[in-house]
Amino acid sequence: MTAATVLVGPERTMSADSQSRADELKQQGNTAFKEKHYALAQQFYTKALDVDPANPQLWANRAFAAIRLEEFGSAIADASKALELDPKYAKAFYRRGDASYALGHFKDAVRDFRAAIRLAPSDPDLRRKLAESEKEVKRQAFEQALAMPDEASVSEQVVLEEITVEDSYTGPRMEADESGQLRATLDFVRAMLAAFKDEQLIHRRYAMEIILQAQAILKALPSLVDVDIPQGTELTVCGDTHGQFFDLLRIFDLNGLPSETNPYLFNGDFVDRGSWSVEIILTLLAFKCLYPAHMHLTRGNHEAKSMNTIYGFVGEVKAKYTAQMADVFRETFCWLPLGYVLGGKVLVVHGGPPVQCNASLDQVRKYDRNREPPEDGPMCEMLWNDPQDQPGMLPNKRGVGVAFGPDVAKRWLESQGLQMVVRSHEVKEEGFEVAHDGYTITIFSAPNYCDQMGNKGAFIRFDSDCTPSFTQFDAAPHPNKRPMAYAAGAWASML
Repeated sequence: MTAATVLVGPERTMSADSQSRADELKQQGNTAFKEKHYALAQQFYTKALDVDPANPQLWANRAFAAIRLEEFGSAIADASKALELDPKYAKAFYRRGDASYALGHFKDAVRDFRAAIRLAPSDPDLRRKLAESEKEVKRQAFEQALAMPDEASVSEQVVLEEITVEDSYTGPRMEADESGQLRATLDFVRAMLAAFKDEQLIHRRYAMEIILQAQAILKALPSLVDVDIPQGTELTVCGDTHGQFFDLLRIFDLNGLPSETNPYLFNGDFVDRGSWSVEIILTLLAFKCLYPAHMHLTRGNHEAKSMNTIYGFVGEVKAKYTAQMADVFRETFCWLPLGYVLGGKVLVVHGGPPVQCNASLDQVRKYDRNREPPEDGPMCEMLWNDPQDQPGMLPNKRGVGVAFGPDVAKRWLESQGLQMVVRSHEVKEEGFEVAHDGYTITIFSAPNYCDQMGNKGAFIRFDSDCTPSFTQFDAAPHPNKRPMAYAAGAWASML
């Protein structure tokens, strides 16, 4: 070994200059990570790997950055590469277990956490995560054992009349219409928003009324809904809101409440992550009840049981209301449409168009959406796909769906007579991004996502010609409650 060469690990040597450069890039990545600039950290780790590709720690570090960016497929690949280089690297098992859990692959997570514990037996966080993963494996097995083909839905078993509104309840009250049915009026919804802002809940009876009435409206819709924008009017499209209720109020402050003259489309991922998901979804469903033809809601990948179990929504509903209500929400999510076509020109969908399976608009309209999202096919793609800069299609970094290039977007849109796709699903620093020569727009409406990303939020207004205009906004102040406050304790750190 020469003076210009250093030993950096078993059977690994590199020049002193290269080692110094790799260490410098790694440190820059670590600094960016600590400052929560995860995409920048990922870039530094990638550059370091270009210099030192046999360094398992760099692969594990990049996997950690990918987890924070919700690129779980990439995280699994990077952690696996680290384990190829060092089969006894506990942190790589840890990272791969985290990514597998995030995708709902609980058996894989159990395997990796057990392996990590054998190598690092004194780590309490590993033991908590293993216990939580084992619990989920048992829950899945129990639910599968109980499942019956024609089992009655939980929603159908709710007897609203048996939910008594106590005289001691001082919050907003629904009034009965001429038929005796309790209904959400605009006055009630305004009072509900004020109560939520003061961190007060509405009564369980009224919450159930809203959910079940909205569910009935959603059931009557096709899986792909056509929406006209009459001359002289506009429609507002919002992206992910993720339980950030006080930012939803900011949207309404800037753009007005939903109404027959101020229609909205919220493009999925209403819940999880943020700790006011109950308040957001009840608000949106209440406006759906008030204005069925002017409040539109798309299903996102987080309107799914697997995501809600991990990222806090189920825990939040149980804490604020009941386990039964969590099941009623789950069944309601299964009736959310998969997408909307605005003015015959613009597809609005949470993830992206179904380009890999090449499903047509007519096929999507007839699709049976009343289910948990499958792992392939049009529903999976519409909830999970992401755009990429390079041409063609690749497996998605998230580990679900595909990444589609500008050529793929253009070809599919033109085959369906569409001008563009508007999708959400990804944090954008400016709150929106116009890509693929204008064929693909991303809109994201959760500013300073999870209180740490520093991004702006944005929404789009479309006129009757389907010309978009963008409004950006900053995060609103909110009470001191951390994101994922209702997630299982071991997973609240996955931010």
